[in-house]
Amino acid sequence: MRPPPALGHPSRRRPAHTAALACLLVLTACGTASPGGAGSGATTSASAEPTAPPRVATPSTSRGRTSTSTSTSSSSSSISVDTGTREAAPTSTVEVDVQHNIGDPAVVQGVRYAAHDTYDRVVIDLKGSMPGYNVKWVDKLLQDGSGEDFDLPGGAYLQLILAPADAHDAKGRPTWKGGPIFPANLGNVTHVVKTGDFEGRVGVGLVLNHQAAFELKEQSDPDRLVIDVAH
Repeated sequence: MRPPPALGHPSRRRPAHTAALACLLVLTACGTASPGGAGSGATTSASAEPTAPPRVATPSTSRGRTSTSTSTSSSSSSISVDTGTREAAPTSTVEVDVQHNIGDPAVVQGVRYAAHDTYDRVVIDLKGSMPGYNVKWVDKLLQDGSGEDFDLPGGAYLQLILAPADAHDAKGRPTWKGGPIFPANLGNVTHVVKTGDFEGRVGVGLVLNHQAAFELKEQSDPDRLVIDVAH
């Protein structure tokens, strides 16, 4: 006969179901290892939207003007820069007629000219809104109003008329001073002529060595009309 256990010392044997329950609790607390590595207690998944590369300003040149456009995700801006030069000489000899409806006549402040590699540039400086203008080939340059021939030798003559426009101020003082004949001696343009300042019309004549292509451009800040004539 086995003697009874001593008081104050519980039995060391535990029921089997108690041990199984304890093991189950341990497994639940530990969790399942992730495939990425042993001993990892949790699996984390993260995804990021791909970041688009920044858009870089790309200039594009078009007959004497570099346009640069830049844009961001929140705004867009466009910058236009006048380079003062052009890629090549003009290619058209077609006569031009442009109409602008303005109030007060524009005032011609002066005319500038210079030679470039493949063309000559004539710049008409203006004050006020851009007037209408007409450019055509003529047999000779005539003074507006009187019809007197300027009698300048040349191979071709290009006549430009600005309207409404004046080349004088309210007191009748000329704003385009000097002339009426301005020797230019450029690659093709030999003379610039003030052919008239009469009844809201200002005439600008170009004497050329030979007929050639030309192009007109309206520009601002300051306002001016640009004529490029090929050599």
